[in-house]
Amino acid sequence: MAEIGQSGAQGSQANGSQKVEVVVQSPSSAGEINITAELAIFVLRILVSIMMVHHGLEKFQDPEGFSEFVVSKYFPFLPGDPIIWTYAASVTQIICPIGLATGLFARVASLGLFSTMAFAVYFHLLDTGLEGFPLAVVEAHNYTFELSAIYAAIFFYFICAGPGRLAAFKKTNKITYYPKDNS
Repeated sequence: MAEIGQSGAQGSQANGSQKVEVVVQSPSSAGEINITAELAIFVLRILVSIMMVHHGLEKFQDPEGFSEFVVSKYFPFLPGDPIIWTYAASVTQIICPIGLATGLFARVASLGLFSTMAFAVYFHLLDTGLEGFPLAVVEAHNYTFELSAIYAAIFFYFICAGPGRLAAFKKTNKITYYPKDNS
């Protein structure tokens, strides 16, 4: 639902323009916030960000190994030196979780993280295949692509939904629009 109100009409009529404010309200009744849901989103955002940093640091431990045994072997179509792609993935997995955790450019950060996880799912599917997914019971108790796919799904959620209301850099729901003067 949206409310459209006109404010500042007295001062702006002197110069021939009107200020129109559009306020997007919460879909729940009386604009109430579901604090339990917002806390759950906050906890998910923080925990997934903390866990993702580990993967970025891991690549920094042995960038040559990751470049040789993962990037070169499974992603030969990527242009340039594989070590550059290794560092790009590592930096993405260290910097973007900070953006997601704080809410600063959370959707863009989630897109970067989703992209790295899409490559990870692709790598695992090439390396081990589907492993009888969805009904097989595998020796390791988890499909190798499972963790990457779960991360990808979480980051896809944050791309679509944003960081929630409990973000340090939350975008406001108020938009001010000054229509063009047609005179």
